[in-house]
Amino acid sequence: MGQPTPDRNDDWWRSAVIYQVYVRSFADGDGDGTGDLAGVRARLPYLAELGVDALWFNPWYLSPMKDGGYDVADYRSIDPAFGTLAEAEKLIAEARVLGIRTIVDIVPNHVSDQHPWFRAALADGAERELFHFRPGRGDHGELPPNDWRSEFGGPAWTRTAGGDWYLHLFAPEQPDLNWAHPAVRQEHEDILRFWFERGVAGFRIDSAALPAKDPRLPDFVAGRDPHPYVDRDDLHDIYRAWRAIADEYGAVFVGEVWLPDTERFARYLRPDELHTAFNFSFLTCPWDARRLRAAIDETLAEHVPIGAPATWVLCNHDVTRTVTRYGRADTGFDFATKVFGTPADLALGTRRARAAALLSLALPGAVYVYQGEELGLPEADIPPDRIEDPMHARSGGTDPGRDGCRVPLPWQADAPHAGFGGEPWLPQPSGWASYAADRQAGDPGSMLTLYREAIRLRPVFGDGPLTWLPTADGVLAFTRADGALCVVNLAATPVALPAHTAPLLASGPLDPDGRLPGDTAVWLRA
Repeated sequence: MGQPTPDRNDDWWRSAVIYQVYVRSFADGDGDGTGDLAGVRARLPYLAELGVDALWFNPWYLSPMKDGGYDVADYRSIDPAFGTLAEAEKLIAEARVLGIRTIVDIVPNHVSDQHPWFRAALADGAERELFHFRPGRGDHGELPPNDWRSEFGGPAWTRTAGGDWYLHLFAPEQPDLNWAHPAVRQEHEDILRFWFERGVAGFRIDSAALPAKDPRLPDFVAGRDPHPYVDRDDLHDIYRAWRAIADEYGAVFVGEVWLPDTERFARYLRPDELHTAFNFSFLTCPWDARRLRAAIDETLAEHVPIGAPATWVLCNHDVTRTVTRYGRADTGFDFATKVFGTPADLALGTRRARAAALLSLALPGAVYVYQGEELGLPEADIPPDRIEDPMHARSGGTDPGRDGCRVPLPWQADAPHAGFGGEPWLPQPSGWASYAADRQAGDPGSMLTLYREAIRLRPVFGDGPLTWLPTADGVLAFTRADGALCVVNLAATPVALPAHTAPLLASGPLDPDGRLPGDTAVWLRA
């Protein structure tokens, strides 16, 4: 396939609204209960009407699905459950005709244990050098080579039939690659070109701070600098090489970079490395005006020196859905705690999620919207015997895992399985059809209508900087260069609106005196 003409609208990503598609749960086009590319293609008009600029796809590659596709067996083919490579190419092209670009995941830290490289490595092939195999400790090699722990719980090592051990920072079915080996670097650079040549506009880099390891693989010591496998300096040379390839195609990268050190975080966004990185401080912030403002200020400040745009996200495939999270009495954030709450909690969470949508869409930078957030979906309580997330099993059942935010979407209220397709791979809760897109599309007060209007009106804020306005405690208010205002009342009592010429959009009705109620946001024209 010939190289396409590079997309020279190079700045689209700086202020884009990017919709995250978890293919398995988006829409089922062939009726087998698993979402697929045919389902996505059929729903492209819906996405175009929503107004998004790009789609980010979680891994759609060939995979045993031991971790939702993040265990990749072949980067150059589509998993048969989702479709074919030809369908992916059609989807990319059809979306682009509608003005929607495509971003796909790449997982550099590890591959599937079914990947040809690892299968050859287990057979004592030269491919062993592409992974981290080590003899065990103890009198008979019965102990892991070091004390590293898996992100999913338990040791980060698994012993092979031959007696040695291999490293996996995630599940045992996800062996870590050895990025010190040139073949690993070359293969990933070839993968980037493979997809860029098929029209992909960019990549989201999974666990972007993890691939490089201290070659000594030492025991973990808290506070040791540098860390043996997080944010090692070797990574930056890798991403500079990737950036050079992306620049040939006018393509972009967004990194999943979890780092508390803002200076270290910013290094990944230098002009010759990644274009953007996910902002987790905003995502993990509770519904608290002071802490949200601090998260916004810190995010914007850390991006200024490097000229990179901030990104804003309320939810993704790994975290509790916004409606449920904001409905908690403690308004806290915790990956492992799923508090489903009462109907009153759900109502509170919905009000706050509506206000948070207007807040995030008014901020300068790019915004990511996880599928179903525009429908106001809550976290689903999955029966233990239906949970597929390996985090659940690896924790001995104490962690409910992430499947509660991955339940297949409801499309048609009166159709079987809420219009998703066949019987879904994860059970849809009772009442799920009440959130269906077709029911919300005709409702001016629905979450879907709010998102559509907010995305349509978002350009009124322009691309200028944010200026905070003086407010009462518990209220956030700011303006942007073009004169639009955003006001969010996180307090319990209504507040008067600042001077303005016209209201543009509100997450809920104003009170009879024209004041902004608690847990409500409004956009105003100055």
